[in-house]
Amino acid sequence: MKSHSMVMLRRNFKHIARNPMSVFNAILMPVVVMLMFVYMFGDAFSVGVDYVDYATPGLMLLAVCYGLGATATAVNSDMTKGIINRFKVMDVSRGAVLTGHVVASVLTNLVAIAALLGVAFLLGFSPAAGFFDWLGALGVVVLLGFATGWLTIALGLAAKTPETAGLASVPLVMLPFFSSAIVPADKMGPGLKQLAEYQPFTPIIETLRGLLNGTPATGTLLAALGWCAGIAVVGYLWASATFKKRA
Repeated sequence: MKSHSMVMLRRNFKHIARNPMSVFNAILMPVVVMLMFVYMFGDAFSVGVDYVDYATPGLMLLAVCYGLGATATAVNSDMTKGIINRFKVMDVSRGAVLTGHVVASVLTNLVAIAALLGVAFLLGFSPAAGFFDWLGALGVVVLLGFATGWLTIALGLAAKTPETAGLASVPLVMLPFFSSAIVPADKMGPGLKQLAEYQPFTPIIETLRGLLNGTPATGTLLAALGWCAGIAVVGYLWASATFKKRA
């Protein structure tokens, strides 16, 4: 099982590296969005601190979400183009196929966030986080990538074609824009404010923001962990059931 997962992981990384659009969406697009909001529009937002310090945690979450479309498309392509039947003949573990996609997605997220943080520091990002705060932020990012990876795989498996699989992940990409990623929720209008306050991504962003500011809050941390765990369980169960049915 472990060796099969490593083979699937290498395979998925090669596919990502050979697809310029996947690389752009997963790694370069978050950097473009950071430059747009921080460098171009940052002075227009009043958030009480340097805008790059406020926006970076939210953009880290966006970096996780931007690569999900490629994962959904890749999973669906495996199902619709017959490669799963070849794996069955080769006696490749079914679990390894899905696990390889999840791990590849998480590692791609980490590369994207590393690139994003590099640009953030160039733009003046000055976190007050200590070693354990950074370790906690890394843990939250990995858990978020793991959870959204499983949910994205489930969406990809449920879609009929690779094109619809890519579209299925769009809500996960758009939802962070209706959170506290760009501006505080209390600065939003009625309706949108409530959406931002009670959706899953806001406590995750606020947890990252607290950790990077060196002021983690237990309440938002527990909410973030709860949302990540819930999304992961739903995604895993849905993906496993759909994969067994279709394969």
